[in-house]
Amino acid sequence: MRSLPGSDVNGVRRAGRGWMGAIRRVAEGLPIQAKLILSFVLIIFIPIVLFAWYVFSGISDQSIREMAKKNENILDIEKNNIQNNIDLMEWTGQLALSNQDMNDYLQTQEEMDTASLLEFKTKIFSNFEHFLFNNPRISGIRLYTSNPRVYEFWPVVLKESRIRSKSWYDTVLGQRGMVWWEIQRSDSILSNTTSGFDNQGPTVSLLREITYPDQSHNGVLEVDMDIKQFFTKTFSVQEPSSQLLVVSRNGQIFTDEDAAIFRHASAKQLIDAIRLTPDEGDSTEAFRYGGQSYLAVQSYIPRLGIHLVNVVSLADTMADLRRTRTNLVFVVLMLAAVLIVISSFMHSLILKRLKVLRDSMKKVRGGDFHLDVPVYGTDEVGELGHHYRQLLKKINELIVEQVNRQAATKEAELRSLKNQIDSHFLYNTLENLKMLAEIEGQYTISDALTSLGGMMRYSLQWTHDRVRLRDEIDHIRNYVAIMNIRYDGRLELRLDVPPECMDQEVLKMSLQPIVENAVKHGMNASGLKDGKLLVALTAAVRNDQCVIEIADNGSGMPEEPLRRLNRMLRMEESDYRELRSEFAKGKEGSGIGLRNVDQRLVISYGQESGIRVESVEGSFTRVVMTLPRFNLTGGESR
Repeated sequence: MRSLPGSDVNGVRRAGRGWMGAIRRVAEGLPIQAKLILSFVLIIFIPIVLFAWYVFSGISDQSIREMAKKNENILDIEKNNIQNNIDLMEWTGQLALSNQDMNDYLQTQEEMDTASLLEFKTKIFSNFEHFLFNNPRISGIRLYTSNPRVYEFWPVVLKESRIRSKSWYDTVLGQRGMVWWEIQRSDSILSNTTSGFDNQGPTVSLLREITYPDQSHNGVLEVDMDIKQFFTKTFSVQEPSSQLLVVSRNGQIFTDEDAAIFRHASAKQLIDAIRLTPDEGDSTEAFRYGGQSYLAVQSYIPRLGIHLVNVVSLADTMADLRRTRTNLVFVVLMLAAVLIVISSFMHSLILKRLKVLRDSMKKVRGGDFHLDVPVYGTDEVGELGHHYRQLLKKINELIVEQVNRQAATKEAELRSLKNQIDSHFLYNTLENLKMLAEIEGQYTISDALTSLGGMMRYSLQWTHDRVRLRDEIDHIRNYVAIMNIRYDGRLELRLDVPPECMDQEVLKMSLQPIVENAVKHGMNASGLKDGKLLVALTAAVRNDQCVIEIADNGSGMPEEPLRRLNRMLRMEESDYRELRSEFAKGKEGSGIGLRNVDQRLVISYGQESGIRVESVEGSFTRVVMTLPRFNLTGGESR
């Protein structure tokens, strides 16, 4: 069953994560020194190796390029020699065809007698032969004619029947007077002649049809040059590592078979390993044969229909590159070894001080906080040692502070116990006074003592910071009852609190300062009805908040002092102190009580909670307290 490609990808990813996890676990378990050396290898050694590889690759490529360039120059020189020989042979052929006396003989329509033939040979033919063969590079000129009235004059004028069996004969006739080039092996046509122009080796032949004035066929012109003369560089001594080869259009290979490059492979085997291209420009190709590396620089010459190939053995070059690579690897390894030794020595110096810190930490873990850490210096390790000494100093200070705090706690517990005893004494005393007042019939004093006892019990027994609204209202009732003794009953408290708000959580002693502020500033107002101050406390639930309002019918506040008072509630402490010092010079209140209440609410419930003051001069003053809706299941213990 074939698995899905997605599952294969997921499997590869899981395998990759597994390997990465294993490597990470191994790295985490290594000592710091091993990690530092490993990081050195990754950060320095690997780039050095990559750089060395890059340099070696550059050297190798540069050597190959120089070798290719050098052999391209050799190929270009040979191509120039070939072009010169082509021009020479074409010029020679043109001279042969432009000789009028020879043309008359080839085109004769009458039989020549013996005297005429002797005269032609001694005068015209000898001069013609001498003129054409004054260049030693030309190995032969032949005029093959089909005219039956022409007699042969060796080795120049021959019957056309001698070449009709040649493979190139029909091709030359098909060129219609154009030049055709052919490379031929040893020729047997003139093998029996004593002429000095006989040639038994391969030749490069210029072949061209000869015609009558009416363009009818007359014969074939052949101009020959020895192949070793035509391809000068191919058969001359070159470097032992390279050799030129000529590949004809029919696949024949012409070169110096004794060249050193052919010791491991023959010319045909090397040519078969190359892809011959029909490009006239030079092209370079690297290939291997028989375990040896070679470079082939080739060019196609379309006029001759040949490929000129320069085969270069890279054995010596590769040997030099291998020696260079070995030397480079040796230098890199020696450099890496020296760097590793130096790095290990430097790391040991650094880790020595870290080991001192480790040993000190072990002693601290054992409970010894009074030891010296002998690690100094301005580097990171020295700075770590300094901070570690400061840490030990701070630990010792905290230990001393904790001991002192524990002693202070015990002292505070004793003092709290004493205060508790004192408060019980006060409560008992107030109870005795209350009983005496009732016995004497002083019921007003008895009620006042009851209210005072409730206030003392609520304020002194501070076991919780948060209470129910009903507990705070009871405290306010006691306060109003006591204040009515002072003001002869002119203070009235009205409550409008629904039952669902009675268990609302409020901060202890947060409403009483507001009521006290209303009594302080509103009792002596001139516009009070019947001389009574009415304080109204209401509560309501709005959205997720509980809003408590405390209003009085006092004289109210002007607009500017009201705005300043609300601003003072959330003012920065430094600004508030400066403003408060100005109030101390005048008669206006500082608002410290309301500010304290607002700050407690903000700290406990956030910025959306707190109080704000509303007032109309000559009418009323109202303080609005906003709290998050939350009910307590129990109240403040009494």
